Parts: sequence; structure tokens; C-alpha cells
Amino acid sequence: MPVKDHHPYIPHLLKDIAAAHRINEETKEELQKTFEEEMEEVERYVSEEPAHTLGYYCGMKAEDFPPPEQLSEKDMRTVCKAFNEMLWTWNFTIDLPKNLPASFAYTLMVASLDKKTFIAISGFVSFDFCTGYAPDCELKEYCPCLEYWNKAE
Repeated sequence: MPVKDHHPYIPHLLKDIAAAHRINEETKEELQKTFEEEMEEVERYVSEEPAHTLGYYCGMKAEDFPPPEQLSEKDMRTVCKAFNEMLWTWNFTIDLPKNLPASFAYTLMVASLDKKTFIAISGFVSFDFCTGYAPDCELKEYCPCLEYWNKAE
């Protein structure tokens, strides 16, 4: 990925994110499960509290990322794209509203490293940051439920 016109730290950060990928061609076969194993995984997901953070699994820390005020919008979008690609290898996604500013998306993405989560082997886990209760939503004025919340009031 070309990184011209970026903050000087971005190429190093992109390399670190690439190194945090989980699945490669050699490990794909190891991750395939039987139907029974998949159902056991679902049972663990619904019944157990996650023991570790996303950062624990991928080996990255929020401190590895520069604060958003040090980066351009282009830098943040580049990092978010690479981070989302890395998440995909861990069967993980972050679902954010399309109209979310790059700095807000970047901040939530970096904060996801400190959230405890379950990493699925055969399915996907997603952070969407919305609880459905718009007044306390982390997405603030970008909460997709806010429109419906305001109509209900």
C-alpha cells in the first residue's frame, strides 16, 4: 500500500497492523470446525464473559496509535482501512455509521483494542458501539437509533 504524503509514523503502523493479522494460508485448515465444535463455540459466546481484550489477541495496544489530532483525515482513513482488514482475519468487525467523521471512527477503532471480546473461529463478532439507548450511546449524535429515539419522545 503506497503511503506517500502520510505522517512519518504511518508506514511503521501499517506494518505493525499487517503483522497483527491472524489467518494466513497455513492456518486456514487448522481453523475449520465440525458443526458440533461450532455449536460449542456459540454456547461459550452466549454463556461466558470474555477473558481478554482485542489487543491481547492481536498483539496491538492503543498506545501504538498516534492521537487523532496528529494525523490527517487521509492518515486516519488509511489506518482504519488496514485495521479493518486485520480485524477480518480475526473474524471480527467494527460496524460504524457511514457519516461518522474519520477522527471519531479512528478513536473508536483504537479504543476497541481495550475492550474485552470473544474471538470466534467459525463466525464473526462485531462491535457496533450502539446499545439501542440513544442518550448513552458512544456514537453520540451519529447513533443510528437517535432518529427513532427522537420520534418516540
